[in-house]
Amino acid sequence: MEILAKQNAVSAENHDSSEAEINRKLTTADQLELLRKMLQIRRFEQVGLSKYQGGKMSGFIHLYIGQESVAAGVCSLMGEHDHVITAYRCHGHALAVGMTMNECMAELYGKATGCSRGKGGSMHFFAPDKNYWGGHGIVAGQTPLGLGLAYGIKYKGLKGAALCFLGDGAVNQGAFYECLNMASLMDLPVIYIIENNRYSMGTSLERSSVVKNCLAERGEAFGIEWAQAKGEDINEVRAVTQKAIERAHNESRPTILEFDTYRHYGHSVADAKHKGGYRSAEEIEDYKKNHDPIQLYKRHLISKGVLTEEEYTKISDAAKAEADASAKFAEESPLPDPSSIFEDVYFEVDRGTEAGRTGKHFFND
Repeated sequence: MEILAKQNAVSAENHDSSEAEINRKLTTADQLELLRKMLQIRRFEQVGLSKYQGGKMSGFIHLYIGQESVAAGVCSLMGEHDHVITAYRCHGHALAVGMTMNECMAELYGKATGCSRGKGGSMHFFAPDKNYWGGHGIVAGQTPLGLGLAYGIKYKGLKGAALCFLGDGAVNQGAFYECLNMASLMDLPVIYIIENNRYSMGTSLERSSVVKNCLAERGEAFGIEWAQAKGEDINEVRAVTQKAIERAHNESRPTILEFDTYRHYGHSVADAKHKGGYRSAEEIEDYKKNHDPIQLYKRHLISKGVLTEEEYTKISDAAKAEADASAKFAEESPLPDPSSIFEDVYFEVDRGTEAGRTGKHFFND
């Protein structure tokens, strides 16, 4: 089997990805929408963090700040039959597929108006109506579920792909390799998207992986094509992802994508050692200053004459106002009724529906 690995890995090293065909098609409005989406994700999480620190919500929050270009870039390419599934750092992906701040913030608050009726919290945003099959808290637990989505797409004869996000820590889980074997063996249109932010909780990639420079390269052992790219550049994210989607749609073949990225905050809000512990304050500041995806895209758009500083401020302020309003909506929303505690656990099964017996609900049979 022909492997395009090496050329894929270096495809964007000396290439302006804004000139890739998929990005040349972007109108001014499209480019501003990509910026708006990244700012919505960031302002939502910044407001959510402040409310968490104010004692407004319980549990943990795993922030996505610093990685916005990956979710916004990948999800901007979704077609009618493309599906998304992800892990516990799911806020960015949820907003990127079109979920509202209100339903997401209310879920953080544990309110009945949340996307999971307040029973899922930060790690379990869901929106099946948007082909978004949720965040999952078990490391790599979403990888076989993503494989199942891909199987369903192929079984139905649809031209689609299952876009399965995972972190660098999940790559070392055994379930992931079972998925790679089946995906290649059965020609399934799944795209595994590794968001490599370099630290599996508090353990650096250097300490946790034998292969350090490229995680996606492991796909070669399974005859799966792969690519590694800069996650901080939304144009590069889109260019690389588009090739993988075309492969899934046209050849029903899997792909592994690895995006180098960085989270500004700790693994979760409980991670007190993320600065000055397992990584230095200087390293974090360097990424914020020189590799922040929003600032990089802002500078790119200004250099192209697409954006002005004043327009950027308006977009940023609007995103902040929307996030503040969503917090107000959440605070004024009711808690779930205690009598509903056993509802929505296995919705279809509990109600004895056809979908519960056959699973066909997920593909609208």
